[in-house]
Amino acid sequence: MSADEAPTPFAAVIFNPVKVDVTKLRAFVAQAATDAGWAESRWYETSVEDPGTELAKRAVADGASVVMAAGGDGTIRSVAQGLSTSDVPIALLPSGTGNLLARNLKLSLNRLEESVRTAFTGVDRRIDLGVVDLQRADGSRDSHSFVVMAGLGIDAAMIANTDPALKRRVGWLAYVGGIVTALRGENAVRLRFQLDDHQARSVRVHSVLIGNCGLLTGNILLLPEAAIDDGIFDIVALRPDGLLGWIQIAWKVLWENGVLRRSEVGRKILSYTKEVRTLRYLKGKEIVLRTEEPQQFQLDGDSMGEVVAVRARIRPEGLAVRIPATEADRLPISNAAKEAQAA
Repeated sequence: MSADEAPTPFAAVIFNPVKVDVTKLRAFVAQAATDAGWAESRWYETSVEDPGTELAKRAVADGASVVMAAGGDGTIRSVAQGLSTSDVPIALLPSGTGNLLARNLKLSLNRLEESVRTAFTGVDRRIDLGVVDLQRADGSRDSHSFVVMAGLGIDAAMIANTDPALKRRVGWLAYVGGIVTALRGENAVRLRFQLDDHQARSVRVHSVLIGNCGLLTGNILLLPEAAIDDGIFDIVALRPDGLLGWIQIAWKVLWENGVLRRSEVGRKILSYTKEVRTLRYLKGKEIVLRTEEPQQFQLDGDSMGEVVAVRARIRPEGLAVRIPATEADRLPISNAAKEAQAA
C-alpha cells in the first residue's frame, strides 16, 4: 500500500456472550464485511470486569471505523461510554429484553442480519449523551455515561431487587417481583435538588427520572417531550399520595402520554386538561440531587448501587450512532436539529 492510500476499513464487534448467538453473528458480520469491501472484523468479548467501556476504547485505538455493540442495554451503555471521547460511531445489534436506545431511535429489534448490514452501509446520526457523577456514602466518587434514562428511588430499587437469572429466563416479567419488593414499606425519598442555575429546593418524592429520551419497553411513553438530540434533559418526579396517586400516574403515562399525545385530536383534548400533582415535569442541562439517606440509583436499567449525591449533565451530540441510510429522514429528530439542518 502506498503512502497515499487509505487503509481498508474494518469493524469492531463488542459482544456479550450470554446475550448473543455468536456463531450466527460471526456469519452475518463476515458476509456483510465482504460485501462492503471491508477488512476482516475484529472481535472483543465482554466480561464482568469489562462490560464494554475499555473494549470500546481499545477498538478505537486499534483503528476501527465502526463499533458494533451486541448485547443488552448494559452492553450498549458501556460501549457508548467508551466511544464518548471519539468520533467512531456505535452500531446497535439489540439482543436484550429492553433495547431502549434502539426503540427510541425506531431501529429494527429482531432483524440481526439487517442491523449488521447497517453497520457497514448506514449513515451517522449524532445524539446527546448523559453523564453522571455519583457520590457514595463512604465519600468515594465515580462517573458514568448513559444514553436513555437515569433514575433514583423506587424504579432503581425495583431494578436492584430483580433477580438477574430470572430476568434472563422470562425477560421483563422478572421485574414484577422487584416492584413488589420496592413498594413494601416507606419508600419516599427526601432530597434537595438544583436544576441548572435555579435555587436549590427540598422535595419528597418516590422517584426522580432523568431522561435523554422518553420511550420505555412496552411502548410506554414516560417523557412525551423528550428528544434525543435537543441538548436538554427531560426530568420527571413521581410524587404519588397513596393508591389514588399511583392510579393518576398510570392514567397519565398509559392513557394521556401513550394514546392521546399520539394524535392531533388527542393533543387538543390534553390542552384542556390540568396537570396532576403526582407528576412534575422539568427540563434542564444539569441537575444535582442530594439525598438524606443512601438511595438506589440506576442507569439505562442497570443497578449502580446506593448513592448520596448525583450530578447529571448533558453532552450535546456526544455520541455518533450508525443508522440505516434509507431511514435517515424518518427517524426521530428534535425541532432544534431540524432548524440546524435547514440552516
